[in-house]
Amino acid sequence: MHERATANGKRVQALGGAKNHAVVLADADMDLAADHLNAAAFGSAGQRCMAISVAVAVGNAADVLIGKVAERANKVTVAEGTKTDSDMGPVITPAARDRVIRIVGEAEADGAALVVDGRGLVVEGNEDGFFVGPTVIDRVRADMSAYTEEIFGPVLLIVRVANLDEAIELINANPYGNGTAVFTASGAHARKFMRSVKVGMIGVNIPLPVPVAWHSFGGWNDSLFGDLHIYGPDGVRFYTRGKVVTQRWPESAHASDASFAFPSN
Repeated sequence: MHERATANGKRVQALGGAKNHAVVLADADMDLAADHLNAAAFGSAGQRCMAISVAVAVGNAADVLIGKVAERANKVTVAEGTKTDSDMGPVITPAARDRVIRIVGEAEADGAALVVDGRGLVVEGNEDGFFVGPTVIDRVRADMSAYTEEIFGPVLLIVRVANLDEAIELINANPYGNGTAVFTASGAHARKFMRSVKVGMIGVNIPLPVPVAWHSFGGWNDSLFGDLHIYGPDGVRFYTRGKVVTQRWPESAHASDASFAFPSN
């Protein structure tokens, strides 16, 4: 368990791994944001390190965004993963399913609003499968177990904040800093977000900020082990050791400007 203080003195505890956030501002293309949040939250049943598990809705973006996300979540086809028409398969074990169900129940008991409830899903022909349907939970607070624990399942949490500063504060209060995103039509807002969040990988109108291989991949803070990332320049540094060679080839054998001072060139 980790505990950090936000700028207003509130303590935020966090258990588990990535807790990737996507901030959605009121000026964003809401259909674009909802499409990508749906895919980023429920792809691979939410069981991937770059899944978006928290949507931070800024100001009056919340109600519009939630309606669109819920509409898309209800259309996700959950079935055996080998089926060609399956959008999402089961979670990996009964323990994973039970953890998701437990945390969703705790969020409801703590006062969060279940917009889409994927508990109790039964897939015909796979009645004993470890299925949980797409789940959307609104009005989540930073002190709820749904936020402090890594659910690692098909659950999208909605946290409402008043402005971009609060969204940045929420992200920076979390001890993990793997990936984050912002959806906005404002270059100024995007620039402020990119410069202010303490996260290793950032997407702007892109939900999964996974850079191409020649850029290093990896998070900051407790999402990083060691001092180097993988791929890209850091990958080269990990497998190599630098050697510095200084050479000079004077045209005259008698040319000399040797000095007792430290050489600078």
